[in-house]
Amino acid sequence: MMAQDGTPQLICLTASSGVPLFTRGANRQLPFSVIGSLNGVHMFGGSQGVVVSSSSTEGGGKVVWRVFQDSVMLIAVCRGGHGGAGSSSRAEQVFLQRLLENVWNCMVLVLGQDELGNVRNVERLKKDLRSCFSLIDQLLEDGQEGVFGNLTHCADSLLPPDPGLLQEAVDGFAKSADSEFGCLIVRGRIAAATEKWWRLAPQEVVLLSALVRSLAGSGTSSCDYPVFLPRGSPNVAHRLLRFQLLPGADVCILCGPTPSLHRAETRLVVPFWAPLMETLRACLAVGQHCLPASVSPRPDVMAVLLINRETRRCVTCVQPNLQTSDPPLPSRQRCWELLKLFYSFSVTRYFPQEDTLCVVPEDKEPRSNAEDFVLSFSHNPLQCYLVTEECKSFGLQTPQHQLFLLTPLSVPTFALQTLASQTLSDIVSATGF
Repeated sequence: MMAQDGTPQLICLTASSGVPLFTRGANRQLPFSVIGSLNGVHMFGGSQGVVVSSSSTEGGGKVVWRVFQDSVMLIAVCRGGHGGAGSSSRAEQVFLQRLLENVWNCMVLVLGQDELGNVRNVERLKKDLRSCFSLIDQLLEDGQEGVFGNLTHCADSLLPPDPGLLQEAVDGFAKSADSEFGCLIVRGRIAAATEKWWRLAPQEVVLLSALVRSLAGSGTSSCDYPVFLPRGSPNVAHRLLRFQLLPGADVCILCGPTPSLHRAETRLVVPFWAPLMETLRACLAVGQHCLPASVSPRPDVMAVLLINRETRRCVTCVQPNLQTSDPPLPSRQRCWELLKLFYSFSVTRYFPQEDTLCVVPEDKEPRSNAEDFVLSFSHNPLQCYLVTEECKSFGLQTPQHQLFLLTPLSVPTFALQTLASQTLSDIVSATGF
């Protein structure tokens, strides 16, 4: 049931009859007997008045079930034991539950809640769901380095060197298109957005960014795509107009019937964005570092995840040339993996969030040992650290921010707190994030 590379496997069925709608995350279709067994376990539990939400295998694997709108069942299966900082059963469960929630919202984003909540023609729904596959695969593979929004439900952001010019252009461009919702996405991350865009539900902002990344990968320079907002407008579609300004830089707006794609492309894009080509190139140069060149983490910091808790935005970076030390440090890709594992470890034990600990509120799932551990505290933890065979990790929480960083094992443990505090201060003071 597991992909050879450990990618989670996803099964989608009708909740009432268990008819398979699709499976993703594997090179070949799962055997019908396996799908039937997983569905049967959940149905048997339901007939006994028990909600089956998750299960572990002897090999450390995890299976998670969830039913949406009493119409669609999603099942996630994942190989256990990714290893590294923060690897645990509870962290894995949180990741899979969030994955199922993201996949459902993705399906609503593309098809609308009405079509999913009232399954009238299963074969037609199977065909319609194909339009979600590229976005679902992106959620499953989680392959883009430094993209954390699917896990944190905070918008992946890039801090440009000249944010004022870009913000003015986004606001003006959206207004000229009779829209209050506009966004500039650079290297898959939000560089500037209108105030109303930031007021969308965090899950909507994250999924819209993922959709723009998917559309940008299609090779088209512009598109007019209908979308449903899972929280704000699950049954009435809006139009998402997306335009490529430069390879890696896209601007998009949410609007109604007007303007037409042709009018926006020919009359609005050039006047607003042609004068800013050099500014956009400077923004592209920031790349996956996500921070302006004037801001650079200290040499003994391997990777950083910084979350603004008020605006629900996050920035990430991994230091270049990690392999030059002796012994070699974890690769860039491994640093991203360790950072995600440490984030999951921290928020399931020390920095609980409502949307993390209550991932399945309607199922009334009993509290786990990790949750009891958190609730037993007489205070709110503000710091945590973890030492593994690969690195040292430190988490810091303030009323406005959460900071997670990785350091080499050579950094003294007693110095982690000072290093984290200085890193947070350096980034916030320089960028205002």
